[in-house]
Amino acid sequence: MTERKTLALNPEAATAEAPALKKKGRGWEISDSRLDALHEQAREMRRHSSDAHKALAEKFSKADLGRYTFKRHAVVGSAIVDFNCHNLGLALAIDEEGQNDALVKRRDKSLESVGIRVMRIAASDILTDIDAVLQRLTTVMRDRITERKTAARAHKAANPNQSYDRPKPRPGAKDDGKPRGDRKPRAPSPSR
Repeated sequence: MTERKTLALNPEAATAEAPALKKKGRGWEISDSRLDALHEQAREMRRHSSDAHKALAEKFSKADLGRYTFKRHAVVGSAIVDFNCHNLGLALAIDEEGQNDALVKRRDKSLESVGIRVMRIAASDILTDIDAVLQRLTTVMRDRITERKTAARAHKAANPNQSYDRPKPRPGAKDDGKPRGDRKPRAPSPSR
């Protein structure tokens, strides 16, 4: 008689180690169907956000953060984070009631293993004292900007032969000194 297989937890899932994420191709070696499902789930989460999420999103929409913008319910690898700032490598996670803490910790470790810092915020803190939450967020953003600049300087010092300048224009190419977006469109060439 053959042995019946039963469903069981993956032994790797029980460990505290986070799986290694590999940044290759579309979605870090995630199948296209899985990635499409994640994007659809994120879209659904944006449609049906919690009150804390809506309050924080409203503050972000009114704030002038320059190039450091936060995207709502962003797909990062195989995780969906509440807010993500790609330029800073910073993800915000809102702690709601009834979430699976073991799953959350694994996701955070996976994100931190590829250099994305995760800031956890309690939903009750957002609803009761959003100004204090924004103050904490500002401090974390400043620290992250400093870390990124320090890392960039260290990289530049370690790689002195690497050029960080824009490529020089080709000889003979017209360059009127204006940025590309400000140039006037060419007149259409006469058809023959």
